[in-house]
Amino acid sequence: MSVPLFNLAPNLTVSRLCLGTMTFGEQNSLPQSLRLLDQAFDAGINFFDSAEMYPVPQRAETQGKSEEYFGQWVRKRKISRDRVVIATKVAGPSGQMSWIRDGPKCLDAKNITEAVDGSLKRLQMDHIDLYQIHWPDRYVPMFGETEYDPVRQFSSVPIEEQLDALGRAVDAGKIRYIGLSNETPYGVMKFLHFAENNVHYPKIISVQNSYGLLCRTFDSGMAECCHHERIYVLGYSPLAMGILSGKYFASDGAPSDARLNLFKGRYSEGESRYSLARNTLKLATMEYLGIAEKYGLHPVSLAIAFVLNHPLVASTVFGVTKSWQLEEVISACNVELTSEIIADINKIHAKFPNPCP
Repeated sequence: MSVPLFNLAPNLTVSRLCLGTMTFGEQNSLPQSLRLLDQAFDAGINFFDSAEMYPVPQRAETQGKSEEYFGQWVRKRKISRDRVVIATKVAGPSGQMSWIRDGPKCLDAKNITEAVDGSLKRLQMDHIDLYQIHWPDRYVPMFGETEYDPVRQFSSVPIEEQLDALGRAVDAGKIRYIGLSNETPYGVMKFLHFAENNVHYPKIISVQNSYGLLCRTFDSGMAECCHHERIYVLGYSPLAMGILSGKYFASDGAPSDARLNLFKGRYSEGESRYSLARNTLKLATMEYLGIAEKYGLHPVSLAIAFVLNHPLVASTVFGVTKSWQLEEVISACNVELTSEIIADINKIHAKFPNPCP
């Protein structure tokens, strides 16, 4: 079974499954990470996503390990650089992670330049295929927040300065394309507007936002924006941290090494969005599991196929810690959903819209 490909940009063809590496260096050791990368690559996955802050939960002792492990894999396996597409991300402003660039306080030119160079050093590569802003340098509701509060605005770096720094990195050959992550329609349009009016600014080609059965916020304003501007989506967390596999609602409450159990109390970003105490999340998940059973599909197949069914989704960014989990995801990429299945999905979404925003 081959993983289908997608032309994300000129001379940038990516697999529709993108292996996320945020467990590499925390849940996964180096040997385990190398084996997962081997398995993914052998199955036809050529697209890999990382970030300067990974792995998670974030710790000074492990920061950057995910990028390092990927770079070691490419070198150890002697893989030609043009056979893999690596996406990574610069951390936005944060009151945490003081160990990254003395604390990622803003995305000014100095910080972006240092972040690009740091990622290249850890990857031991001469260029990054897709460089993304992990979250905006301005206040936006994220990771479980649902309403915009203008009182929480803070002084931010002008988008023009961010684009100028990214453009210089493109001109220097350090990055090929740029993208955004955890962004809003307002942010996407601002980045596009400034790039259209300055030939030295690169145009974004993608937005990496959460997208799946339990989070379809993209389908409102952002979908219209991306459709008209021809921006593709990299939908992350298609399984909602494993919730859509059904394992957390099994009688034993999921294995102790399942992420939301293993890092309970240590991973606020994940727990705020994927709170197992939220009743609507459980009710929606149980109904989606019922659809999978009704049509004879594995729950993972239903979740992955739903994301890949969206015409604006170029690839879905997923994470696994075990070989059998990777096999389940790979087997899902060629599943086609009938109109009847989509109709049933939409009925549940109408009852329980976005329990994991």
